[in-house]
Amino acid sequence: MQKLEYFVVDVFTDTVLQGNPLAVVINTCELTVEQMQAIAREFHLSETTFIERRPSSVERSEGVRVRIFTTEEELNFAGHPTLGTATVLKQHAPETLDGDTLRLALNVGPVPVRFSGKALFAEMKQPEPEFGAELDKAEVARLTGLALDDLSPTLPPQAVSTGTAFAIVPLASSHALERLRVNQQQATSWLRERGARWFYVLGPTGCRIGSPEPQWRARMQFYGGEDPATGSAAGCAISHLVKYGAAPSGEKIHLRQGVEINRTSDLFLSAKTIDTRVKDVRVGGSTVFVAKGQLFLS
Repeated sequence: MQKLEYFVVDVFTDTVLQGNPLAVVINTCELTVEQMQAIAREFHLSETTFIERRPSSVERSEGVRVRIFTTEEELNFAGHPTLGTATVLKQHAPETLDGDTLRLALNVGPVPVRFSGKALFAEMKQPEPEFGAELDKAEVARLTGLALDDLSPTLPPQAVSTGTAFAIVPLASSHALERLRVNQQQATSWLRERGARWFYVLGPTGCRIGSPEPQWRARMQFYGGEDPATGSAAGCAISHLVKYGAAPSGEKIHLRQGVEINRTSDLFLSAKTIDTRVKDVRVGGSTVFVAKGQLFLS
């Protein structure tokens, strides 16, 4: 019988049983894609990651190989799996760190994660954003169950990718998030045709940068449920906000997600405008350990 060690962590929080849960499996058995997908279904979390250790010389040059699975499919990139997996490596494989930074070799390419003064606070640098089509506001409102007036009068809904493409939908106010009801059946094909996977809907709270309260609130409904925190989408969102001048270049903003499902998550975002292009996209947050155990595979 094969035994695989795993950890469960909560990401984008410093409080156990808040944030976005993640299962991290140490894949020492050369699992097949089918086996990894089955294990992800068994955990039944939004994502499960698999760490595939390689010789130290390879990891130093290319990063630690990590695969990310939802209950439905493998992803090239996702935010809370990146931070959560990096934190597991920091705690249980510290040799993977180069100073305060380690690199994960994801399907999208190498992604650096840097740890700061707080022991389990980390910040990932995401791939440079790609801005796709602007989206019809009336259709976006219809598919998200919102009124046209709920959408921002100045910021367009738009497909944006920093590794995974989302339809970023800025609202006039965070209060409208209470009414969000994405019509998944109709939205899925509509979004795919426009180069995005899911809606990421966010609105300003009216709080100033530097206050303890978040400047933005967000929700992301998918697979018939809701994600407590979506780090990949948050990278797309800050890229969009900086591009259109709704967030200052280079300044960190605080975004909160997961409130409506009692899994409050706090994400800290920044991006810079350099030579008219949005670059240096960073998404950070804390991680806490919840459980560890073993999988038994015949």
